[in-house]
Amino acid sequence: MKKPRRTSLKDLAEQLGVSIATVSRALRNSHEVGPEMTKRVQDLARKLNYRPNPFAQSLRSEAPRIIGVVVPNLVTHYYAGVLDGIEEYARQKGYSVISANSHENHQDEEAAIDNFVSLHVEGIIACLAQDTTDYSHFVEIDEMGIPLVFFARTCLPERFSTVTADGDVAAQEATQHLIDTGSRRIAFIGGPNHLDMVRRRKHGYLQALRENRIPIDRTLVVCGRIDYQQARQATITLLQRPDRPDAIVAFNDIITYAAFDAIKTVNLRIPQDVAIIGFTDGDTSAFVTPPLSAIQDQAREQGRKACEILLRHVNGDARIYKEVVPMILKIRESSQKNHAK
Repeated sequence: MKKPRRTSLKDLAEQLGVSIATVSRALRNSHEVGPEMTKRVQDLARKLNYRPNPFAQSLRSEAPRIIGVVVPNLVTHYYAGVLDGIEEYARQKGYSVISANSHENHQDEEAAIDNFVSLHVEGIIACLAQDTTDYSHFVEIDEMGIPLVFFARTCLPERFSTVTADGDVAAQEATQHLIDTGSRRIAFIGGPNHLDMVRRRKHGYLQALRENRIPIDRTLVVCGRIDYQQARQATITLLQRPDRPDAIVAFNDIITYAAFDAIKTVNLRIPQDVAIIGFTDGDTSAFVTPPLSAIQDQAREQGRKACEILLRHVNGDARIYKEVVPMILKIRESSQKNHAK
């Protein structure tokens, strides 16, 4: 089904039976248009969700071709890597990229999307903020005919193309490695349960326990806000229990380094007392002490794939794509309990 295109000045002019110049002047509150016509034009513009184009004064051939990208946390290595991949592919195809940081906040995410629409971007790539549970702003984008692709944290799979990692497979492999190297009380420290990314990774962790007939202790599964201090305190609380975990699978880089710090804070040894594997795409995982076993997203590849799919949609391809980029498990000293001295 063909999606509706965005309302133009010409559309407004035709519906009102006036010239495009009159509509343009009315939208600018020009004194050349009477108050009654100004009100009619502005009321219709609101009704049809017309957005002014800040680049409209440029010649069409010179107007920039822009896509918008909204991410939850620009300062993390993963999102920087994704953005790098998006920008590389977009540049090759003649597009510029505007990025916005939602700061893991639903309101900031909505504002970023609204700004992109006002800028008349040709498409949007998005990763959900962790507290986003209302997706109506994305439904509106879809109904306006603006192409949108999700990566990592996704929603409304029946409407939108997605690029994700095989987090369930990777988490299962990581948990199996911890079991194979001698751990039995393995904790999972994750983010909010409503995020599909959290559910996938937790599923893989639980599947490994089931396949090895290790009883699942739900008190070792701690899923809360993606926040360094909260994750650090949650880990300390776990480690101060008499039946503390002897290994940890950590959901992302923020939680991984929070858990790593917590283990050292309570004077336990890595990996002899507590082994740890984290989802992180950062090179720094190889340079901490001991070097950190890491499940690495191919962040740049995810970005390139997301941009490739978005530009297919921009060019009229209406199919819904579900691209899965495999993760890479890098085993280092932090998880090799049976090799530690």
